[in-house]
Amino acid sequence: MGSSIGVAIVNGVPNQLPLDSRRTLLEWLREDLGLTGTKKGCDHGQCGACTVLVDGRRMNSCLSLAQLHEGDEIETIESIGTADNLSALQHAFVTHDGFQCGYCTPGQICSAKAMMQELAEGWASAATDELTKAPTPTVEELRERMSGNLCRCGAYSNIIAALQDVIEQDAGSQGASA
Repeated sequence: MGSSIGVAIVNGVPNQLPLDSRRTLLEWLREDLGLTGTKKGCDHGQCGACTVLVDGRRMNSCLSLAQLHEGDEIETIESIGTADNLSALQHAFVTHDGFQCGYCTPGQICSAKAMMQELAEGWASAATDELTKAPTPTVEELRERMSGNLCRCGAYSNIIAALQDVIEQDAGSQGASA
């Protein structure tokens, strides 16, 4: 076993993975890299507050060891938008009051970003009615797809409204470019 430490790309920047093999991805991001937008909620993979994107797919960072991510592209809420330049998802969350205390919001937005990609790729969910065609983003479909992200304040209807808004905007912009 060599003494070299692997590298992961976090928000477009190469970072040395931690030496401690027990360090979770969440701990490394928050404590070592200072990316505190990713939140520690339950620390058991049940709430989704720690959701980040790894190679474009959502992951509970509290359940994964940092050293397992050598060569991975990791995206946190810090790379999705800024206060001066909100992403479409962030703007929709603000417009539809898709947050109350805001603690779960970074994980919700990371999860929603990946969910939008899953929809675009035609991935089915447990709520998908017809498996032979692209899923329709109904309220039930969106709730199922976001069910891994809990909101203790209960802003679910506002979160769904924000997601529907972004989906409608995406459909409108695709129609305009067709």
